[in-house]
Amino acid sequence: MAHIAVIGAGITGITTAFQLFQQGFEVTVIDRQRYAGMETSFANGGQLSASNAEVWTSWGTVLKGMKWMLRRDAPLLISPKPSWHKISWMAEFLANIPNYKSHTVQTAAMAIAARRVHQEMASAAGVDFDFSPAGILHFYETDKELEQAARVTALLAQGGLERKAVSPEELRAIEPALCGDYVGGYLTQSDATGDIHKYTFGLAAWLERKGVTFDYGAAVRAVRDTGTSVEIETNRTQRFDGVVVSAGVGSRALAGQLGDRVNVYPVKGYSITVQLNDAASRAAAPQVSLLDDNAKIVTSRLGPDRFRVAGTAEFSGDNRDIKADRIAPLTGWVERHFPGVSTEDVVPWAGLRPMMPSMMPRVGRGRSGRVFYNTGHGHLGWTLSAATAEIVATQVAGVYRRSSPVQIGGLKAS
Repeated sequence: MAHIAVIGAGITGITTAFQLFQQGFEVTVIDRQRYAGMETSFANGGQLSASNAEVWTSWGTVLKGMKWMLRRDAPLLISPKPSWHKISWMAEFLANIPNYKSHTVQTAAMAIAARRVHQEMASAAGVDFDFSPAGILHFYETDKELEQAARVTALLAQGGLERKAVSPEELRAIEPALCGDYVGGYLTQSDATGDIHKYTFGLAAWLERKGVTFDYGAAVRAVRDTGTSVEIETNRTQRFDGVVVSAGVGSRALAGQLGDRVNVYPVKGYSITVQLNDAASRAAAPQVSLLDDNAKIVTSRLGPDRFRVAGTAEFSGDNRDIKADRIAPLTGWVERHFPGVSTEDVVPWAGLRPMMPSMMPRVGRGRSGRVFYNTGHGHLGWTLSAATAEIVATQVAGVYRRSSPVQIGGLKAS
Protein backbone atom coordinates (compact mmCIF):
# COMPACT_ATOMS: atom_id res chain seq x y z
CA MET A 1 0.00 0.00 0.00
CA ALA A 2 1.48 3.36 -1.03
CA HIS A 3 2.00 5.94 1.70
CA ILE A 4 0.85 9.43 0.62
CA ALA A 5 1.55 12.66 2.50
CA VAL A 6 -0.89 15.57 2.40
CA ILE A 7 0.66 18.93 3.26
CA GLY A 8 -2.01 21.11 4.81
CA ALA A 9 -4.86 20.40 7.22
CA GLY A 10 -7.29 23.00 5.94
CA ILE A 11 -10.47 22.13 4.07
CA THR A 12 -8.70 21.03 0.88
CA GLY A 13 -6.10 18.98 2.73
CA ILE A 14 -8.60 17.19 4.96
CA THR A 15 -11.03 16.40 2.14
CA THR A 16 -8.06 15.14 0.09
CA ALA A 17 -6.94 12.93 2.98
CA PHE A 18 -10.48 11.57 3.27
CA GLN A 19 -10.63 10.66 -0.41
CA LEU A 20 -7.15 9.09 -0.38
CA PHE A 21 -8.10 7.02 2.66
CA GLN A 22 -11.25 5.92 0.89
CA GLN A 23 -9.09 4.82 -2.04
CA GLY A 24 -7.13 2.54 0.29
CA PHE A 25 -3.91 4.53 0.76
CA GLU A 26 -1.92 4.96 3.93
CA VAL A 27 -2.17 8.71 4.60
CA THR A 28 -0.21 11.18 6.73
CA VAL A 29 -1.39 14.80 7.04
CA ILE A 30 1.24 17.40 7.94
CA ASP A 31 0.37 20.88 9.19
CA ARG A 32 2.16 23.62 11.10
CA GLN A 33 -0.85 24.29 13.35
CA ARG A 34 -1.83 22.19 16.37
CA TYR A 35 -5.28 21.39 14.97
CA ALA A 36 -7.06 21.05 11.64
CA GLY A 37 -8.74 24.04 10.02
CA MET A 38 -6.96 26.77 11.96
CA GLU A 39 -6.05 29.18 9.15
CA THR A 40 -8.16 30.09 6.09
CA SER A 41 -10.61 27.31 6.96
CA PHE A 42 -11.37 28.78 10.38
CA ALA A 43 -14.04 31.46 9.96
CA ASN A 44 -15.07 32.01 6.35
CA GLY A 45 -18.51 33.13 5.19
CA GLY A 46 -19.95 29.67 5.77
CA GLN A 47 -21.53 29.31 2.32
CA LEU A 48 -21.53 26.22 0.12
CA SER A 49 -22.38 28.44 -2.79
CA ALA A 50 -22.54 27.32 -6.39
CA SER A 51 -24.46 30.58 -6.87
CA ASN A 52 -21.23 32.47 -6.11
CA ALA A 53 -19.28 30.71 -8.87
CA GLU A 54 -18.81 33.80 -11.02
CA VAL A 55 -15.05 34.31 -11.41
CA TRP A 56 -13.52 37.74 -10.87
CA THR A 57 -11.59 37.94 -14.16
CA SER A 58 -13.73 40.62 -15.81
CA TRP A 59 -13.23 44.23 -16.81
CA GLY A 60 -16.00 45.14 -14.37
CA THR A 61 -13.90 43.87 -11.47
CA VAL A 62 -10.84 45.74 -12.75
CA LEU A 63 -12.74 49.03 -13.07
CA LYS A 64 -14.23 48.68 -9.58
CA GLY A 65 -10.78 47.92 -8.15
CA MET A 66 -9.36 51.08 -9.74
CA LYS A 67 -12.27 53.16 -8.47
CA TRP A 68 -11.86 51.82 -4.93
CA MET A 69 -8.07 52.14 -4.65
CA LEU A 70 -8.21 55.24 -2.45
CA ARG A 71 -10.92 53.90 -0.13
CA ARG A 72 -9.56 51.98 2.86
CA ASP A 73 -13.03 50.50 3.49
CA ALA A 74 -13.53 49.38 -0.14
CA PRO A 75 -14.82 45.86 -0.85
CA LEU A 76 -11.72 45.32 -3.03
CA LEU A 77 -8.51 46.91 -1.77
CA ILE A 78 -5.17 46.73 -3.58
CA SER A 79 -2.18 47.90 -1.57
CA PRO A 80 -0.08 50.33 -3.64
CA LYS A 81 3.12 48.76 -2.28
CA PRO A 82 4.66 47.00 -5.30
CA SER A 83 6.06 43.48 -5.46
CA TRP A 84 7.07 41.38 -8.43
CA HIS A 85 4.71 38.60 -7.36
CA LYS A 86 1.72 40.96 -7.19
CA ILE A 87 2.52 42.61 -10.53
CA SER A 88 3.09 39.33 -12.37
CA TRP A 89 -0.02 37.78 -10.79
CA MET A 90 -2.17 40.71 -11.88
CA ALA A 91 -0.76 40.55 -15.40
CA GLU A 92 -1.86 36.91 -15.57
CA PHE A 93 -5.23 37.87 -14.08
CA LEU A 94 -5.77 40.37 -16.92
CA ALA A 95 -4.69 37.76 -19.46
CA ASN A 96 -7.47 35.48 -18.16
CA ILE A 97 -10.29 37.98 -18.78
CA PRO A 98 -11.16 36.26 -22.11
CA ASN A 99 -11.81 33.08 -20.08
CA TYR A 100 -14.38 34.75 -17.79
CA LYS A 101 -17.41 33.00 -19.25
CA SER A 102 -15.93 29.50 -19.64
CA HIS A 103 -14.33 29.57 -16.18
CA THR A 104 -17.59 30.71 -14.57
CA VAL A 105 -19.45 27.83 -16.23
CA GLN A 106 -16.77 25.32 -15.22
CA THR A 107 -16.72 26.58 -11.63
CA ALA A 108 -20.51 26.28 -11.32
CA ALA A 109 -20.42 22.70 -12.61
CA MET A 110 -17.61 21.83 -10.20
CA ALA A 111 -19.50 23.36 -7.26
CA ILE A 112 -22.58 21.30 -8.08
CA ALA A 113 -20.50 18.11 -8.31
CA ALA A 114 -18.95 18.87 -4.91
CA ARG A 115 -22.31 18.85 -3.13
CA ARG A 116 -22.73 15.07 -3.35
CA VAL A 117 -19.20 14.40 -2.10
CA HIS A 118 -19.54 16.82 0.81
CA GLN A 119 -22.78 15.16 1.87
CA GLU A 120 -21.24 11.70 1.64
CA MET A 121 -18.22 12.65 3.74
CA ALA A 122 -20.26 14.45 6.41
CA SER A 123 -22.66 11.50 6.62
CA ALA A 124 -19.89 8.92 6.83
CA ALA A 125 -18.06 10.81 9.57
CA GLY A 126 -21.20 11.91 11.42
CA VAL A 127 -20.02 15.53 11.53
CA ASP A 128 -22.27 18.18 13.12
CA PHE A 129 -21.33 21.52 11.52
CA ASP A 130 -24.46 23.66 11.89
CA PHE A 131 -25.57 22.67 8.40
CA SER A 132 -28.55 24.54 6.96
CA PRO A 133 -30.18 23.75 3.59
CA ALA A 134 -32.12 27.05 3.61
CA GLY A 135 -30.57 28.24 0.33
CA ILE A 136 -28.78 31.47 -0.59
CA LEU A 137 -30.55 34.70 -1.49
CA HIS A 138 -28.82 37.35 -3.63
CA PHE A 139 -30.41 40.81 -3.40
CA TYR A 140 -30.03 44.01 -5.43
CA GLU A 141 -30.76 47.69 -4.89
CA THR A 142 -30.61 48.94 -8.49
CA ASP A 143 -31.94 47.79 -11.86
CA LYS A 144 -28.39 47.83 -13.26
CA GLU A 145 -27.22 45.34 -10.63
CA LEU A 146 -30.24 43.13 -11.27
CA GLU A 147 -29.60 43.14 -15.02
CA GLN A 148 -25.99 42.04 -14.45
CA ALA A 149 -27.25 39.30 -12.13
CA ALA A 150 -29.51 38.03 -14.92
CA ARG A 151 -26.47 37.73 -17.20
CA VAL A 152 -24.56 35.81 -14.52
CA THR A 153 -27.57 33.57 -13.95
CA ALA A 154 -27.51 32.58 -17.62
CA LEU A 155 -23.85 31.57 -17.31
CA LEU A 156 -24.48 29.60 -14.12
CA ALA A 157 -27.33 27.80 -15.88
CA GLN A 158 -24.84 26.58 -18.49
CA GLY A 159 -22.99 24.94 -15.60
CA GLY A 160 -26.21 23.26 -14.45
CA LEU A 161 -27.31 25.64 -11.67
CA GLU A 162 -30.91 26.72 -11.16
CA ARG A 163 -31.46 30.21 -9.74
CA LYS A 164 -34.94 31.59 -9.30
CA ALA A 165 -35.62 35.27 -9.90
CA VAL A 166 -37.64 36.81 -7.05
CA SER A 167 -39.61 40.04 -6.87
CA PRO A 168 -39.18 42.57 -4.05
CA GLU A 169 -42.29 41.13 -2.41
CA GLU A 170 -41.02 37.56 -2.70
CA LEU A 171 -37.63 38.63 -1.38
CA ARG A 172 -39.21 40.06 1.76
CA ALA A 173 -41.30 36.92 2.22
CA ILE A 174 -38.19 34.72 1.97
CA GLU A 175 -36.24 36.80 4.51
CA PRO A 176 -38.52 39.17 6.48
CA ALA A 177 -35.65 40.33 8.72
CA LEU A 178 -33.82 42.06 5.86
CA CYS A 179 -34.27 45.86 5.94
CA GLY A 180 -33.91 48.14 2.93
CA ASP A 181 -35.37 48.85 -0.49
CA TYR A 182 -34.61 46.28 -3.19
CA VAL A 183 -35.59 45.87 -6.82
CA GLY A 184 -35.37 42.08 -6.69
CA GLY A 185 -33.07 39.13 -6.21
CA TYR A 186 -32.22 35.54 -7.00
CA LEU A 187 -32.76 32.51 -4.77
CA THR A 188 -30.62 29.38 -5.10
CA GLN A 189 -32.55 26.84 -3.08
CA SER A 190 -29.96 24.10 -3.65
CA ASP A 191 -27.16 26.03 -1.91
CA ALA A 192 -26.44 25.57 1.78
CA THR A 193 -24.39 26.86 4.72
CA GLY A 194 -22.47 25.60 7.72
CA ASP A 195 -19.43 26.07 9.92
CA ILE A 196 -16.31 25.24 7.88
CA HIS A 197 -14.10 24.85 10.95
CA LYS A 198 -16.46 22.37 12.59
CA TYR A 199 -16.67 20.45 9.32
CA THR A 200 -12.90 20.33 8.77
CA PHE A 201 -12.08 19.56 12.39
CA GLY A 202 -14.77 16.87 12.56
CA LEU A 203 -13.58 15.09 9.40
CA ALA A 204 -9.98 15.19 10.68
CA ALA A 205 -10.95 13.73 14.05
CA TRP A 206 -12.85 10.91 12.34
CA LEU A 207 -9.94 10.16 10.01
CA GLU A 208 -7.55 10.04 12.95
CA ARG A 209 -9.78 7.50 14.68
CA LYS A 210 -9.74 5.44 11.48
CA GLY A 211 -5.94 5.33 11.41
CA VAL A 212 -4.88 8.32 9.33
CA THR A 213 -1.73 9.86 10.84
CA PHE A 214 -1.70 13.56 11.70
CA ASP A 215 1.60 15.35 12.21
CA TYR A 216 0.49 18.61 13.77
CA GLY A 217 2.76 21.47 14.83
CA ALA A 218 5.13 20.49 12.04
CA ALA A 219 6.09 23.34 9.72
CA VAL A 220 7.47 22.02 6.43
CA ARG A 221 11.02 23.34 6.00
CA ALA A 222 11.80 21.51 2.78
CA VAL A 223 10.27 19.00 0.38
CA ARG A 224 12.27 17.03 -2.18
CA ASP A 225 11.58 14.49 -4.88
CA THR A 226 14.51 12.07 -4.58
CA GLY A 227 13.61 10.08 -7.68
CA THR A 228 12.38 7.13 -5.65
CA SER A 229 10.40 8.89 -2.91
CA VAL A 230 9.34 12.28 -1.57
CA GLU A 231 11.28 13.58 1.44
CA ILE A 232 9.53 16.06 3.71
CA GLU A 233 11.61 17.85 6.32
CA THR A 234 9.91 19.31 9.39
CA ASN A 235 11.56 18.81 12.79
CA ARG A 236 12.51 15.44 11.29
CA THR A 237 12.78 13.96 7.82
CA GLN A 238 10.09 11.55 6.58
CA ARG A 239 9.86 9.69 3.29
CA PHE A 240 6.66 8.99 1.39
CA ASP A 241 5.69 7.37 -1.89
CA GLY A 242 3.93 10.54 -2.97
CA VAL A 243 2.65 13.91 -1.81
CA VAL A 244 -0.40 16.12 -2.35
CA VAL A 245 0.31 19.80 -1.69
CA SER A 246 -2.77 21.50 -0.20
CA ALA A 247 -0.93 24.16 1.76
CA GLY A 248 -3.01 27.20 0.89
CA VAL A 249 -0.90 30.30 0.32
CA GLY A 250 2.18 28.26 1.23
CA SER A 251 1.71 26.07 -1.84
CA ARG A 252 3.63 28.40 -4.13
CA ALA A 253 6.90 28.10 -2.19
CA LEU A 254 6.57 24.32 -1.81
CA ALA A 255 5.81 23.92 -5.51
CA GLY A 256 8.95 25.89 -6.33
CA GLN A 257 11.03 23.41 -4.36
CA LEU A 258 9.47 20.59 -6.40
CA GLY A 259 10.15 22.25 -9.76
CA ASP A 260 6.56 23.41 -10.35
CA ARG A 261 4.95 26.83 -10.68
CA VAL A 262 1.74 27.25 -8.70
CA ASN A 263 1.08 30.98 -8.79
CA VAL A 264 -1.22 31.47 -5.80
CA TYR A 265 -1.46 34.95 -4.32
CA PRO A 266 -2.69 35.57 -0.75
CA VAL A 267 -5.94 37.54 -1.02
CA LYS A 268 -7.05 38.50 2.46
CA GLY A 269 -10.68 38.15 3.44
CA TYR A 270 -12.35 39.30 6.66
CA SER A 271 -15.28 38.08 8.69
CA ILE A 272 -17.11 38.88 11.88
CA THR A 273 -19.07 36.43 13.99
CA VAL A 274 -21.92 38.26 15.70
CA GLN A 275 -22.85 36.56 18.96
CA LEU A 276 -26.63 36.55 19.24
CA ASN A 277 -26.71 36.66 23.02
CA ASP A 278 -30.25 37.95 23.51
CA ALA A 279 -33.65 36.86 22.27
CA ALA A 280 -34.21 40.11 20.35
CA SER A 281 -31.01 39.66 18.33
CA ARG A 282 -31.79 36.04 17.61
CA ALA A 283 -35.21 37.03 16.30
CA ALA A 284 -33.83 39.94 14.22
CA ALA A 285 -31.02 37.96 12.53
CA PRO A 286 -31.73 36.30 9.16
CA GLN A 287 -32.34 32.59 8.77
CA VAL A 288 -31.58 32.48 5.04
CA SER A 289 -28.00 32.93 3.86
CA LEU A 290 -27.53 36.20 1.99
CA LEU A 291 -25.18 37.57 -0.65
CA ASP A 292 -24.94 41.31 -1.28
CA ASP A 293 -23.18 41.45 -4.67
CA ASN A 294 -22.69 45.21 -4.56
CA ALA A 295 -20.93 45.20 -1.18
CA LYS A 296 -19.34 41.76 -1.77
CA ILE A 297 -20.64 40.54 1.57
CA VAL A 298 -21.99 37.08 2.42
CA THR A 299 -23.79 35.90 5.54
CA SER A 300 -24.63 32.62 7.25
CA ARG A 301 -26.68 31.77 10.32
CA LEU A 302 -24.60 29.23 12.26
CA GLY A 303 -27.00 27.60 14.66
CA PRO A 304 -29.36 29.63 16.85
CA ASP A 305 -26.84 32.04 18.39
CA ARG A 306 -24.17 32.92 15.79
CA PHE A 307 -24.38 35.14 12.71
CA ARG A 308 -21.36 35.09 10.37
CA VAL A 309 -20.76 38.04 8.03
CA ALA A 310 -17.79 37.95 5.65
CA GLY A 311 -16.43 39.81 2.70
CA THR A 312 -13.85 42.11 1.16
CA ALA A 313 -10.71 41.21 -0.74
CA GLU A 314 -7.37 42.76 0.13
CA PHE A 315 -4.21 42.41 -1.96
CA SER A 316 -1.50 43.18 0.59
CA GLY A 317 0.77 40.14 0.46
CA ASP A 318 1.34 37.68 3.28
CA ASN A 319 -0.25 39.88 5.92
CA ARG A 320 -2.70 38.44 8.44
CA ASP A 321 -3.29 41.62 10.47
CA ILE A 322 -6.91 42.33 11.35
CA LYS A 323 -7.47 45.99 10.46
CA ALA A 324 -10.19 47.97 12.18
CA ASP A 325 -11.08 49.90 9.01
CA ARG A 326 -11.73 46.61 7.20
CA ILE A 327 -13.89 45.20 10.01
CA ALA A 328 -15.97 48.37 10.45
CA PRO A 329 -17.81 48.00 7.08
CA LEU A 330 -18.93 44.49 8.06
CA THR A 331 -20.30 45.67 11.41
CA GLY A 332 -21.89 48.69 9.73
CA TRP A 333 -23.51 46.45 7.13
CA VAL A 334 -25.19 44.42 9.90
CA GLU A 335 -26.42 47.55 11.63
CA ARG A 336 -27.84 48.91 8.38
CA HIS A 337 -29.61 45.79 7.18
CA PHE A 338 -30.48 44.20 10.54
CA PRO A 339 -30.85 47.06 13.04
CA GLY A 340 -32.45 44.79 15.63
CA VAL A 341 -29.27 42.72 15.95
CA SER A 342 -26.92 43.80 18.72
CA THR A 343 -23.29 44.24 17.57
CA GLU A 344 -21.98 44.59 21.11
CA ASP A 345 -20.32 41.14 20.98
CA VAL A 346 -18.52 40.69 17.65
CA VAL A 347 -15.51 38.43 16.97
CA PRO A 348 -13.33 39.65 14.05
CA TRP A 349 -11.16 37.38 11.89
CA ALA A 350 -8.98 37.54 8.78
CA GLY A 351 -7.62 34.78 6.55
CA LEU A 352 -5.58 34.52 3.38
CA ARG A 353 -7.33 32.95 0.40
CA PRO A 354 -4.95 31.12 -1.97
CA MET A 355 -6.00 32.52 -5.33
CA MET A 356 -4.80 31.62 -8.82
CA PRO A 357 -4.84 34.38 -11.48
CA SER A 358 -7.21 32.25 -13.58
CA MET A 359 -9.56 31.90 -10.57
CA MET A 360 -9.45 28.14 -11.19
CA PRO A 361 -7.90 25.77 -8.62
CA ARG A 362 -4.66 23.95 -9.37
CA VAL A 363 -5.60 20.28 -9.27
CA GLY A 364 -3.52 17.34 -10.49
CA ARG A 365 0.00 16.16 -11.11
CA GLY A 366 3.16 18.20 -11.06
CA ARG A 367 6.24 17.49 -13.15
CA SER A 368 6.98 14.45 -11.04
CA GLY A 369 4.63 11.48 -11.00
CA ARG A 370 4.94 11.47 -7.22
CA VAL A 371 3.76 15.07 -6.74
CA PHE A 372 0.17 16.31 -6.91
CA TYR A 373 -1.61 19.57 -6.09
CA ASN A 374 -5.02 20.49 -4.74
CA THR A 375 -4.83 24.19 -3.98
CA GLY A 376 -5.62 27.70 -5.20
CA HIS A 377 -9.40 27.63 -4.69
CA GLY A 378 -9.62 31.32 -3.77
CA HIS A 379 -12.95 32.43 -2.30
CA LEU A 380 -14.61 29.06 -3.04
CA GLY A 381 -12.36 26.70 -1.07
CA TRP A 382 -15.10 24.96 0.85
CA THR A 383 -17.55 24.99 -2.03
CA LEU A 384 -15.17 23.28 -4.47
CA SER A 385 -12.91 21.24 -2.19
CA ALA A 386 -14.88 17.99 -2.15
CA ALA A 387 -14.94 17.79 -5.94
CA THR A 388 -11.26 18.58 -6.37
CA ALA A 389 -10.31 16.17 -3.57
CA GLU A 390 -12.12 13.38 -5.38
CA ILE A 391 -10.39 14.31 -8.65
CA VAL A 392 -6.88 14.35 -7.20
CA ALA A 393 -7.38 11.16 -5.19
CA THR A 394 -8.54 9.38 -8.35
CA GLN A 395 -5.43 10.62 -10.16
CA VAL A 396 -3.17 9.38 -7.35
CA ALA A 397 -4.95 6.02 -7.49
CA GLY A 398 -4.26 5.86 -11.21
CA VAL A 399 -0.52 6.16 -10.59
CA TYR A 400 -0.01 3.76 -7.67
CA ARG A 401 -0.90 0.15 -7.29
CA ARG A 402 -2.96 -0.01 -4.15
CA SER A 403 -5.17 -2.23 -2.06
CA SER A 404 -8.90 -2.35 -2.67
CA PRO A 405 -10.84 0.83 -1.92
CA VAL A 406 -12.04 1.15 1.66
CA GLN A 407 -15.76 0.79 2.23
CA ILE A 408 -17.04 3.82 4.14
CA GLY A 409 -20.61 4.22 5.24
CA GLY A 410 -22.01 2.37 2.23
CA LEU A 411 -19.81 4.34 -0.18
CA LYS A 412 -17.10 2.92 -2.40
CA ALA A 413 -14.54 4.68 -4.53
CA SER A 414 -14.97 4.08 -8.23
